[in-house]
Amino acid sequence: MSYSVQHLKETAAIVAALNPDDCEKCVRELVALRARHGRLFILGVGGSAANASHAVNDFRKIAGLEVYAPTDNVSELTARTNDEGWASVFAEWLRGSRLNAKDALLILSVGGGSLEKNVSPNLVAAMQLAKQVGARILGIVGKDGGYTAKVADACVIIPTVNANNITPHSEAFQAVVWHLWVSHPDLKLNQTKWESVAPAKP
Repeated sequence: MSYSVQHLKETAAIVAALNPDDCEKCVRELVALRARHGRLFILGVGGSAANASHAVNDFRKIAGLEVYAPTDNVSELTARTNDEGWASVFAEWLRGSRLNAKDALLILSVGGGSLEKNVSPNLVAAMQLAKQVGARILGIVGKDGGYTAKVADACVIIPTVNANNITPHSEAFQAVVWHLWVSHPDLKLNQTKWESVAPAKP
């Protein structure tokens, strides 16, 4: 079996194992967020930070939510990292944005954060702040979900089918899951371009 066949088989196995009820719960959270005019802050590092930028566009344009990603502002992010330290960078950014009980965080992460293992402590600090102010927490995470899965109000965990491929599958499926959310008829407000110009099927 070639690696390409293996990887695609793993992808199919993850699709089959994803929990659709968890996706529905997250969509309900996002619908409620929009109804109360709250903001969504999407947090991720590494590949998940790049996914956060893409997701901001989709949630704003397709779902009509007010959405931001701290990692889109590289000047502030690096200034805070340099002056205050990496572990507090997201929490301080959120304080500056007046995070409050109307808002929500969306955590995109492979491990979900762990203070004990010193993995993504910046995500953990942000979630601790969210809990303090009463903001909701959503997540799309891999492995066991880490701190995110423990404290989130709604969370999708990407199943592990190969321990050697946790990162690529987790980051790839972040996009699969958030695209499911913004395509959900309960959340989607605006038609996407290619669907709007495609001829109607008879």
